[in-house]
Amino acid sequence: MKKLLYNQRLAPYLFILPFVLTVLVFWLVPVGRSVTMSFQEVLYGQATFIGTENYERLWRDQVFWKAMFNSIRYMLLTLVILVPIPMVLAAIINSRLGNSRIKDFFKSSLFIPALTSVVVAGIIFRLMFSETDSGLMNQVVEFFGFGPVRWLREDLTGLTALLLLALWRWAGVNTMYFLAGMQAIPTQYYEAASIDGATKVQQFFNVTLPGLKPTIVYVTTISVYGGLAMFLESFMLYAGNNSPNNQGLTIVGYLYRKGIQDNDLGFASAVGVVLLVLVLAINLTQLIATGTLKKESAR
Repeated sequence: MKKLLYNQRLAPYLFILPFVLTVLVFWLVPVGRSVTMSFQEVLYGQATFIGTENYERLWRDQVFWKAMFNSIRYMLLTLVILVPIPMVLAAIINSRLGNSRIKDFFKSSLFIPALTSVVVAGIIFRLMFSETDSGLMNQVVEFFGFGPVRWLREDLTGLTALLLLALWRWAGVNTMYFLAGMQAIPTQYYEAASIDGATKVQQFFNVTLPGLKPTIVYVTTISVYGGLAMFLESFMLYAGNNSPNNQGLTIVGYLYRKGIQDNDLGFASAVGVVLLVLVLAINLTQLIATGTLKKESAR
């Protein structure tokens, strides 16, 4: 047993064994079970094989396509705001300008929202975007001479509230990712660029951005998953899973509605499988497009 534990070839596999078992038990087995259930009608513990009927229902369901549109739109817009804005904030923090104590306080204040419960954050934003005159956002627009806005009753204003919630919550985390990536870039690159006469802006585009490629790929990957898997933020902001005209309904919210509220587990499993395929397709496409997978295989 001692020789087995101290075997250099076997030791790495022993170290990753807990992770492999965790993935097997809590990911691969549930995913396999969900795929099986997506071809079944599950009623009170009794499963009946019905072929592709759940997927055919899914294809004809207009509410599903509405949820799909909402999730993809939300995901794309979060990529637009949660990649460049944190990158710029990280560049400002990483620069030599300003007081180091102020920067440390700024970093801490950016990270605090990520530690806040989504339930608490959702309730606070719901109160901020209240339809009443006393709502914070309505007080702001009233200051500029506009009337009260029904923020969560309209599609675009409701989407704006969701995006602001995402920006408030995750901008700090992504800033820390980009800051760590910037600090890993050798300073010799910047010194050589400075000697060649490159300005700070030119150094950012020709030194910082290429050096941040792995970080950008990682942040994009987790942002795609986070955008498509968003549910609790919308659930808390709209005080439930029934927003006006389903404007806040996401794919996961639709899965929750069918699986938990309607007890249609087979159909909900089909929704989950479609979501899994969509996330994998988008992330694999961007990993191939950025050359990440090719680089890993070359190693």
